[in-house]
Amino acid sequence: MTAPLHVVRDRIDSYPTHDIAGYGVRLGHHLPFGATLVPGGVNFSVYSSSAEAVSLVLFHRGEHIPMAEIEIPHEFRIGGVWAITVFGLDYENLDYGYRVYGPATPHIADRFDPTRILADPYARAMSGRDTWGAQPDWNDPYQYRSKLAFDDFDWEDDRPLRIPNEDLVIYEMHVRGFTRDRSSGAAAPGTYAGLVEKIPYLKSLGVNCVELMPVFEFDEFENSRIDPTTGELLLNYWGYSTVGFFAPKAGYAATGPFGMQCDEFKNLVKELHAAGIQVLLDVVFNHTAEGNEDGPTIHFRGLDNRTYYILTPEGYYYNFSGTGNTFNCNHPVVRNYVLSCLRYWASEYHIDGFRFDLAAILDRGEDGAPLANPPLLEALSYDPLLRDCVLIAEAWDAGGLYQVGSFPNYGRWSEWNGRYRDTLRRFLKGDPGQVGDLATRLVGSPDLYSLRGAAASVNFVTCHDGFTLADLVSYNGKHNEANGEGNRDGNDDNASWNCGVEGPTGDPEVLALRMRQMKNAMLLLLLSQGIPMIYSGDEVGRSQGGNNNAYCHDSPLTWFDWTLVERNAELLDFVRTCIAFRSAHPVLRGPLHPTGEDHAGTGHPDVSWHGVRAWQADWSPDSRLLAVMRTGLAADGGADFVYLAANAHWEGHDLELPELPDGVRWHLFTDTAAGAAPVGAEPVLDDQRSVRVGPRSCLVLVGRRS
Repeated sequence: MTAPLHVVRDRIDSYPTHDIAGYGVRLGHHLPFGATLVPGGVNFSVYSSSAEAVSLVLFHRGEHIPMAEIEIPHEFRIGGVWAITVFGLDYENLDYGYRVYGPATPHIADRFDPTRILADPYARAMSGRDTWGAQPDWNDPYQYRSKLAFDDFDWEDDRPLRIPNEDLVIYEMHVRGFTRDRSSGAAAPGTYAGLVEKIPYLKSLGVNCVELMPVFEFDEFENSRIDPTTGELLLNYWGYSTVGFFAPKAGYAATGPFGMQCDEFKNLVKELHAAGIQVLLDVVFNHTAEGNEDGPTIHFRGLDNRTYYILTPEGYYYNFSGTGNTFNCNHPVVRNYVLSCLRYWASEYHIDGFRFDLAAILDRGEDGAPLANPPLLEALSYDPLLRDCVLIAEAWDAGGLYQVGSFPNYGRWSEWNGRYRDTLRRFLKGDPGQVGDLATRLVGSPDLYSLRGAAASVNFVTCHDGFTLADLVSYNGKHNEANGEGNRDGNDDNASWNCGVEGPTGDPEVLALRMRQMKNAMLLLLLSQGIPMIYSGDEVGRSQGGNNNAYCHDSPLTWFDWTLVERNAELLDFVRTCIAFRSAHPVLRGPLHPTGEDHAGTGHPDVSWHGVRAWQADWSPDSRLLAVMRTGLAADGGADFVYLAANAHWEGHDLELPELPDGVRWHLFTDTAAGAAPVGAEPVLDDQRSVRVGPRSCLVLVGRRS
């Protein structure tokens, strides 16, 4: 129905001044961008620097034929912003988009196409992919539909948690994959609501921060295809190809078909916070789902191609992302778009921080060259609303720019430490020449982050991109045949070792070695200074059959198998205990790098290195053994001593132990060839002068008064 022109004037700006296409309208508010409720109507504001005309296209929810198309009068435009308020809309059942007309003589790089209806880049909700994996109507002329979102959620005094960065233990996870498997027992598997059901598991594990793989609206059918070998439908499972940057993924919501995905996601955040768990979002601002010259026109391309993308002089797309296009992040308009997006998630969704995919792209200028002082990164670093947010960079891109340790950080950014991953893997594999670099990684990589502190280093051994931990110790090479690309995709340099047999085996010696290697990796990760990140499922030995690039699989290959919680209880209990041990020993998580001095008055330096002989580490290229002692103040204010020995040699060694102060004795926390003692109840060593570390094993001692 349309609004009459004689509506009650309860506000001076709440009545129409024009009638267009049967609707009462008036000049809109040009800021904020997007669609917002105003008294009596909806305000629409959209930016296009070169458009000659813009029409607002309105649909009843889900219908193919527009119910109205309202040409926005030219006098409603200020600068490059077109704004209109429309009255009398049934906004809860409304889809909207734009039709944009370019100049008669377009620029070589313009992509205006008035035959297409464009989504709103600022849409707070989207429809069109409301149920995961449900085949969309491919005849729909408007596939990705913009919708309004309503601020009526009861947060019940929830606030971001602001856990100190050095105290974080991050758990990287996929929302759908975590509960999609039938073994999860979730009432709403594969959804935000399903994840809420598993919060007790996360809490019992001991992690206090989840990093959610992309939850911004994306299309799982993008580049979907049939695997010619298996007949399996391959989807965009990971979601690193954003359609709607302000909109939570509707297909991850049990209530998505009813348009309630925003509230369901907010409830997930609220429940995680109630359990003491922060929420980080993996965000993808380096590229969009529009791809290259042959990609779809969704929004940015049809609104202002030259503004939103880095283009060659001929109008083609630079591809530093490896996915077809590169977002023009340091253009002032795009920079403000990214800032507005992150402010929105931090304020409206109480998000605690963000991990930026291929973040090196964010410091490229409009010509693609790296900038010495990137405006976007500087703005993010000093933004008042984002002040307390965790900012983590994946400090490389697909164009060859690798900035681990040199990412423009302004004293604010942490980084996925790729050097840490590579060193840990090579050391555990038994490669020569790794001991010196291992020592640096264990104490927070001061060679990379001396001016920023240890929490600048996000330490990890595995992540979503690459082998799982179980596969890292079970395969020498990748096995990506199921991706349908002839095993050509994925990284060939994995620094993995199969422990003697490629893939599954029943050999008890190989299985015991693999278990020990997984424990070694988890122990070193959780006792290293910096922020540890665990990839979901590694704590229970989840395998992907050697697939190190499972981006296209929505199947048991990538889902969390909850039967492993019992089948691999030994590994799970070990990881839980190691997290608890880290939490109990502040010396392992200090924000400052150690200096080798006795700052705490313990009688020992805050870090010291050892080998077969105490105080005499073997730094030679052939060495595969390193021991480190960390000292400082315990949580109760007393002295704390932690001794870690890591042996990647295929032979065991007897280690001379450093002497402790009078009355303090060494206690055994763990030997990865066995198990781990309860934290605080570690048994005293019978021999206080030496201890034996087995082949390819690690052990940890804690010094305390008995």
